[in-house]
Amino acid sequence: MSAGITKAVFPVAGLGSRFLPATKANPKEMLPIVDKPLIQYAVEEAVAAGITQMIFVTSSNKRAIEDHFDRSYELEQELEQRGKKDLLAMVRGILPRGVTCAYVRQPQALGLGHAVLCARDVVGEHPFAVILADDLIDGGERNCLAQMTALYSRLACSLIAVEQIPAADTDKYGIVSSTPLESGLGRVTAIVEKPAPAKAPSTLAVVGRYILTPGIFGILETLGGGAHGEIQLTDAIAKLLNSEQVLAYRFSGKRYDCGSKLGYLEATVEYALRHPHLGREFSAYLDAYCAARKTTP
Repeated sequence: MSAGITKAVFPVAGLGSRFLPATKANPKEMLPIVDKPLIQYAVEEAVAAGITQMIFVTSSNKRAIEDHFDRSYELEQELEQRGKKDLLAMVRGILPRGVTCAYVRQPQALGLGHAVLCARDVVGEHPFAVILADDLIDGGERNCLAQMTALYSRLACSLIAVEQIPAADTDKYGIVSSTPLESGLGRVTAIVEKPAPAKAPSTLAVVGRYILTPGIFGILETLGGGAHGEIQLTDAIAKLLNSEQVLAYRFSGKRYDCGSKLGYLEATVEYALRHPHLGREFSAYLDAYCAARKTTP
């Protein structure tokens, strides 16, 4: 087993139905937060954590993601001819040198576990990360995945990112119970998918960052389909607990649930306020807008 994490799986085959009609022809992962699509933020997080191979599990309507990380010679030529050097450098830098992409089709929407299983042949017998682009996480100087890869280098076991949520929201997440090991880190003792608040073992919710050992693939392969025939990654992790240690990590940073419209809008506003070129003007606009609302009968 490889000592480090160099591969990341991005399950991007979902329909994005909560954002219809915007996602009818455009992948939800390509929705922009200010001037970059969600999937680019996710890839940048992986690159900063030392990942060098990006594995996208896609579907037939997700070609825009592949195009985004490919070269666009016509665009580059046009920018070069017009002397737009900054924009040219930006376009060429979307995928840094030394980083490669692989694309695997998920033929049917059979759940997150099935999507991860589709990447098995590309991942091989290596530990790997799973990143859900819907969860945009601002981790500051050291991003969430970098925090987790550092832990993996020390502990060499599967890790899942978690955060406390309101008790009323447990039926929206995978929920874990754990015993504390050290600050922010616990040994997972149970994990259940979307329990009702009255049955939830805790309010510690799994969010879209995982580091998994290749042992997860054998388990996923044997799982039968649950509701709607889907294979849940949560169910596989629950079985993995029988043979391997899995740790729950309360990461440092702020998560934006960009799979929801409200979370997407919150991320857009807060990232716009921090934007190096737009932040000051946008802040002034918001101040003026809020002041005008207060004075409007």
